[in-house]
Amino acid sequence: MSITSRLLPNERRQRQLSRGMELLLVGLLFIGIDRGSTGIIVNTTASLVVVQLPAILERNYDVTMDPQLVLWITAAAFLHGIGIVGIPGVSRSLYTSLWWWDHLTHSLSASVVAAAGYATVRAVDLHSEEVSIPGRYMGVVLLIFVLAFGVLWELLEFAIGVTADLLETRGILTQYGIEDTLKDLTFNSIGGVIVAIWGGVYLSDVSTAISERLGGN
Repeated sequence: MSITSRLLPNERRQRQLSRGMELLLVGLLFIGIDRGSTGIIVNTTASLVVVQLPAILERNYDVTMDPQLVLWITAAAFLHGIGIVGIPGVSRSLYTSLWWWDHLTHSLSASVVAAAGYATVRAVDLHSEEVSIPGRYMGVVLLIFVLAFGVLWELLEFAIGVTADLLETRGILTQYGIEDTLKDLTFNSIGGVIVAIWGGVYLSDVSTAISERLGGN
């Protein structure tokens, strides 16, 4: 039995936790609607879309994810959503009241992005005879992918922040300066390293399923 299996609840409980966080995200969306907060509505809607991806992949493409992976994706989306809304009765969000919350969510979100990149690259590697990526270089490819995505995300945050200022709408995506951006990229890298270390163990089934889909099986 692996360390992860001993630490995490059984598969039935993992599915219940994922479903519970999904329902809480729906509740957070209604809080945003009640407050008339564009930031909460946009962020919780985006989080709800993310948690639906495993079900969409399974229904439309026969790519089945392990309950641990579903819980991982759902937790990343949920923590971002609750970070935007905050705790009921408290005026400040978790992002502004807890200095480490942004680092936590960036690491988790980056690990999800890295997992998607790993599964896709590995699937192409398995499917195509023309593409071959030695295992010792997979981590490097993964980190480059995560860093590139992180830079694009920071540029998106900047563009949305400027647009929000012009439209006098706050709270959708916020940048807090160059130092914050560098910290975000650092914790993105941490998420990528986590996947580079454990990706081969937990994402092999997903990579195989994607490879089969690429082959038309």
